[in-house]
Amino acid sequence: MEFVHPNLPPGSNAVVYLSRYRAVVCDELIPELEDSQSERNPGIHGLDSSDSSSDEDGGGAYRAIENNTSSGRSEHVLDNLHLKHILSSDTYCSHVPDSSLTVGSFNSQGQPLWHVHGEPIFTRVDALRSHGHQGAALRLAVAVVRTMKQQQLVAQRRWHESQQQQHRNGASSSTANLATPCTSRCTSAATSTPVVPNSCTGWGDGWVGHPLDPVGCLFDTLADASLIPDDQTPRTPSYFDPVGVEDTSASIPPRYHHVPVIGSRDRSETYLTLAVEVALIGLGQQRIMPAGLYAQEKSCKQEDKLIAKLQEIELDNSLVAVLRRQAIVLLEGGPSSGLGLGIHPESIPMHTFARFLFLSLLNYYPDLAYEVGLRAMRLPILEEHEDADDPVNGNVSSLVLSRYPRWFTLGHIETQQCTLASTMLSAAKGEVLRLRTVLESAQRHIHSSSHLFKLAQDAFRFATPENGPRHPTLLSVAFELGLQVMRMTLSSLNWRRREMVRWLVTCATEVGVEALVSIMQNWYQLFTPTEATGPVATTIMSHSTIMRLNLTFAQQEELSGCARNLALQCATKDPPNCALNALTLCENEALAFETAYQIVIDAASHIMTSSQLFTIARYMEHRGYPTRAYKLAMLAMKNVHLAYNQDTHPAINDIHWACALSHSLGKSELTNMIPLLVKNVQCATVLSDILRRCSMTAPGISCPHPPGGATPADGAKHHHHHHHHRSSSRGSCGGGVKPLSYDRPPLRQLLEAAVAAYVNTTHSRLTHISPRHYGDFIDFLGKARDTFILAHDGHAQFTQLVENMKVAYKGKKKLMFLVKERFG
Repeated sequence: MEFVHPNLPPGSNAVVYLSRYRAVVCDELIPELEDSQSERNPGIHGLDSSDSSSDEDGGGAYRAIENNTSSGRSEHVLDNLHLKHILSSDTYCSHVPDSSLTVGSFNSQGQPLWHVHGEPIFTRVDALRSHGHQGAALRLAVAVVRTMKQQQLVAQRRWHESQQQQHRNGASSSTANLATPCTSRCTSAATSTPVVPNSCTGWGDGWVGHPLDPVGCLFDTLADASLIPDDQTPRTPSYFDPVGVEDTSASIPPRYHHVPVIGSRDRSETYLTLAVEVALIGLGQQRIMPAGLYAQEKSCKQEDKLIAKLQEIELDNSLVAVLRRQAIVLLEGGPSSGLGLGIHPESIPMHTFARFLFLSLLNYYPDLAYEVGLRAMRLPILEEHEDADDPVNGNVSSLVLSRYPRWFTLGHIETQQCTLASTMLSAAKGEVLRLRTVLESAQRHIHSSSHLFKLAQDAFRFATPENGPRHPTLLSVAFELGLQVMRMTLSSLNWRRREMVRWLVTCATEVGVEALVSIMQNWYQLFTPTEATGPVATTIMSHSTIMRLNLTFAQQEELSGCARNLALQCATKDPPNCALNALTLCENEALAFETAYQIVIDAASHIMTSSQLFTIARYMEHRGYPTRAYKLAMLAMKNVHLAYNQDTHPAINDIHWACALSHSLGKSELTNMIPLLVKNVQCATVLSDILRRCSMTAPGISCPHPPGGATPADGAKHHHHHHHHRSSSRGSCGGGVKPLSYDRPPLRQLLEAAVAAYVNTTHSRLTHISPRHYGDFIDFLGKARDTFILAHDGHAQFTQLVENMKVAYKGKKKLMFLVKERFG
């Protein structure tokens, strides 16, 4: 009978495992033990076996599974006989010490072991459990866990021996590149590359993440035997339980107690300690990241599920001793351990598991807890590529995601790494030395700027609780992490960069004046010029920051000096984006302000746009420097260009403002401005509007101001005025001074330009006009006539324009009819 699931494709991994399950359980184990049930062999030489096994734990269990074949039975007679005694007797042991630690059938205490020869042994345990034979499954599970413990210790001993041999030979190769056999039965020789652990354990995959969940099966078998008898919590579901059934008791944690292992020579050995120990061994095993999204997610979920089960167990002295012993073994276990030295770069990191160990051991063995946490912080797959240049994200994560096999769960792994570091920082907030050690580990091993920023935010939150004392040392750690984030993201793209900058300023403010001075003096290592003069310096120099820090006058002067130096440096490096902020930061110091102004003037002709110059010019007028504002407006006008049809150009408001400023300063300033205006602006409506505004009042008398602007700071500060008048005349302040005439310079040149612009625009619009635009065109001609009549012979010019239109565009009869009806 072919044992294949109907929903699985032939050749899939699951089919292979299920076929192996049939061969192991149905073809080998049960037939041999059924035959031996009728001939009770008292045991092999030197062995004791009990005759007290019942039919429930003996032959009944073996007959529960189909007997398909007995071929190849003779090759495994001794193994199956040994297995029969393990399943049948609680007191099966050896009185003769077993000298073989590699493939021996008993450990040093004479307790039976069961070595795996390539097949997943847990399938035997789960088969017995699922058929109701809990006793036999429990005995086999105990033997398997003891075997795993012995293999773990042998691997540790081999690693220490290889290290000693290397030291004696004076080898120069690094520990991380040393490969040693990782289990007692591994015959692999040491190579120059890290060990791939799964090649030595007898398994094709890691125990956690295996499709049939071996560690979960063993844990459930042992934990179920430790449930309190009167506890109403349902039995732990087995692997073969029906799926899709709603679990209504998931929120009720099970209650356990210690049940000594029957026949054990170790008084501290209970089913609960063995359950915890097998979970720790499985979680701590070095295992290679499997290929494929589904396999990687399965590994993560099995790990989380197993840790959740461990967290439900209330710790006592016996369990803490198990945790301590396993933590030490894992740290010293070499390449067979995920927490050991010499691990493969493709190994799955231990962050989630180490966080559980850290929290469990912290109150009992803090030094050991920190050693576990710090060892687990490493992320070899990223550290192998730490020199790679990744300009996209500022880290090497995207490089790893693009390689094969892909680490689809890398984001989850980095999140767990950040959580582990955050947990250690929170626990060490009162210890300076440990805080520094955790900080250095995080800076060395966390390669993602986003996760490092998350860690900095966590440290800041721990250091400044809402209710409770502050922790200055942890606050400085958060600040240092923030500085590293700034350096990592300075030359790379990160969508949270703006938030990071604002947060660092907030953190530096909490640290104190020294931190604020430091980030301003070293701004080029942390910020772009725009960031330095914008959210950094502007926020630091704000009134709220000064009041929050309660600074003395000397401290305020120190901050102001740093801010001015930063502003001038940034304005020199990036005038278009930093000039305005630099002027704002320097406005209280005349020399610095003049220096910033000269930087703008020097950059105006070749770097800065007209929009940027107009903005700075308006700022100058607002601050009371009209002469400087006028000079900047003249420079801006040289870069402005408006075509005849750009009557909605964004620069129009700035052009109106510049002309109004020139008019308010005097006739000479307006005379200098109009040629630039006529040269760069061909839009008729803009020219005509400016013409009318300039003719309403006499130049230079709209309000009193000092003549000439003699001092470097424009003399006395000029009051700010807005020129938004259109039709009403502003009251004359100058007595007998008359407004400018249209027939004399400078308005004559502007009027001629406006008339010429209307003529050119009229012909341009008629070339491609459609009937739906006839109404707009008639209104446009009305505005043109209003401008034409300002000239001495304007009426005649407009009449000639209309007559030329009638001749040139006589085919547009409807339009010409409208023109004649309106203008004659």
